[in-house]
Amino acid sequence: MKKIAIFLTLLAFQNITFAQAVYEEEKYVPETNPLVLQKLSQWQDIKFGLLMHWGTYSQWGIVESWSICPEEYDWCKREAGSNPTDYFAYKKEYEGLKNTFNPIKFDPEKWAAAAKNAGMKYVVFTTKHHDGFCMFDSKFTDYKITDPACPFSQNSRKNITKEIFEAFRKQGLWTGAYFSKPDWHSPYYWDPKYPPRDRNVNYEPESNAETWNKYIDFTHNQILELLTDYGKVDILWLDGGWVRKTPKSEILSWYDKELETKENGYLPHRIINQDIRMDELVLKAREKQPDLIVVDRAVHGKNQNYLTPENRVPEKPLPYPWESCIIAGKSWSYYKDLTHISGREGIQLLVDIVAKGGNLLLNIAPSPEGEWPGQAYALLEEYGNWMKINSEGIYNSRVLEPYKEANICMTQQSDGNTYFFYLVGENETIMPSEILIESHQPANNAVVTLLGFEKVLKWELHKNGFKITIPENIRNNPPCDHVWTIKVSQLMKQ
Repeated sequence: MKKIAIFLTLLAFQNITFAQAVYEEEKYVPETNPLVLQKLSQWQDIKFGLLMHWGTYSQWGIVESWSICPEEYDWCKREAGSNPTDYFAYKKEYEGLKNTFNPIKFDPEKWAAAAKNAGMKYVVFTTKHHDGFCMFDSKFTDYKITDPACPFSQNSRKNITKEIFEAFRKQGLWTGAYFSKPDWHSPYYWDPKYPPRDRNVNYEPESNAETWNKYIDFTHNQILELLTDYGKVDILWLDGGWVRKTPKSEILSWYDKELETKENGYLPHRIINQDIRMDELVLKAREKQPDLIVVDRAVHGKNQNYLTPENRVPEKPLPYPWESCIIAGKSWSYYKDLTHISGREGIQLLVDIVAKGGNLLLNIAPSPEGEWPGQAYALLEEYGNWMKINSEGIYNSRVLEPYKEANICMTQQSDGNTYFFYLVGENETIMPSEILIESHQPANNAVVTLLGFEKVLKWELHKNGFKITIPENIRNNPPCDHVWTIKVSQLMKQ
């Protein structure tokens, strides 16, 4: 994942186009494993999760991993350290951050409690990003949080991944392991005999089969460690989609893709057949965790159980399971003076995604000391206050066409109840005297209420829709902020 240089508002989330897979047009290969299908259906019901990017890079307050990648992008700029103009000196100093990483204020129970209160139902944690630093006690590398050279290795809670998973499970949340398939520290991926050229392996795997096979074994072993020694893992969330089996025809056509041009800010990079034997890995993984959801991001095929639009929201519902992973601040990783989205932006973002049938995975980045910024807690508290009143229209819901009209989103439940979410304007504090829904009409015996207000509301048919009257005593004192929810009980006619 990459740093986003601009602070994105809700409108930007909905409208900006990123140079990445166009998920609306991507084909989806359905899962066939009954256990996984059942788990995936449950995942589609829980709607709201937490993503955390955290590693040694937090000490410099820079983008995660990418500054050691020799590519010409803004997120790869080297501006920290004592000698950023010397690539090899910079990389050595970057990797030396292991020797000073000591997040002594690490308190995963506090994070888990805040996430639960916000209404989050699962967590995905960066066990290893592209730089290869392991936030778990891997037996296959010394580049890890538990290595004696890392000062935090003396802490009783040194195995950070295990501590996070246990804390969040105790609060009833699912656990997900983010894991990077590329590892820029491993000598089996970036062979020290050659300089790194870009994000890819720095040699030809087919011509160096012995080294590449060692890398495959290394990657499989680390993932199986996470699925063996860290309790119940619900989601394996794999990043680095360029590490994949790639047909020659796709390699030859890669440079013809319209998005990958210097003119629109995205330079073509080498595409190499980096077959990491994913089918074999998934079989071994599900021997450990039979109902494991696997997300092999941006790799078309059966091992991408759901798709993950990054820092964007599709314009319309998608015909397969999906999740928007979105930053709460300006970056996936921590840096000082981080500004987070407002409660209004965050809650309306969740409603917009859920109305389109997706899940929201919201990223919060811990500090080098092991703390969340105060703004993150304030944002989650606003989510929690809103969800306590309105969550019945969020969890377990499904798309109700046309899913949105003007500033009103909508969902439906299997019991026939429908929900209309009025997205409040930036300076709007008083409810309107009437709310008009143009695309649906309730049945004659339907009961219309405002979530958070006990009394039944008056309503009447209006053309092809219906109009709800809001009592004067509620208009000036709405039951919640940012989004007001109209509930229509009993099956509607359309």
